[in-house]
Order: sequence, then C-alpha cells, then structure tokens
Amino acid sequence: MNIEILKSKIHRVKVTGADLNYIGSITIDKDLMDAANIIEGEKIQIVNNNNGERLETYVIPGSRGSGEITVNGAAARKVSIGDILILITYASISFEEAKNFKPSIIFPNEENNLLK
Repeated sequence: MNIEILKSKIHRVKVTGADLNYIGSITIDKDLMDAANIIEGEKIQIVNNNNGERLETYVIPGSRGSGEITVNGAAARKVSIGDILILITYASISFEEAKNFKPSIIFPNEENNLLK
C-alpha cells in the first residue's frame, strides 16, 4: 500500500509577480527549489494565506537569488502581488517507508523570499 505524504514545503513566501498571459505554472527562485528538494515540472499545491485559495500547478525554475515567486496563467487571478503563500509537494511512498521519511521544509525570509 502506498500513501501520499508531505515531501516538500516552502512556508510563507510573498508573491512577487502574477502573469495572466503566461502559459501556466509557478516560477520559483531556483535556490528555494533546491533547498526544498523541488524539481522543475513537479506538481505543487499553492495555498494563499491572504484569500484562502488553494490550487495545483507545476514548477518552473526562476533565477537564483532573485526571490521570485510568480504565479502564471489563469492561476494569476487567484493571487495578488504581496500575498503570502505556502507551497507544498507530496510523494506517494509505501506505508513503511513513510514512517521514517523526513520532508524538506524551509522558512525563507518573508520580506524578500531569500534563504536566511
């Protein structure tokens, strides 16, 4: 039996951009992706603390050290620049493996989205 478990979490980052005309996804600073063990194209859940919206999309890497968090495509309608997000990925692993699994959880600087 496999279960879904928290794999990665970027806790409380600020939206730096919302691009309605982009083809879709969320752009995340590559340093944050690496620190949270998230890869390009990975499915991600976006939780907006400001308005309660929850949505899923996939990840595109942004420039390292930029602090970029840009929600793209139709999802851009669900955020405003400055909103605080929690970004979550999950993994499907065996029940036994899940008992010892440790997720990657990071807490960037909420003002600039950079690692502390």
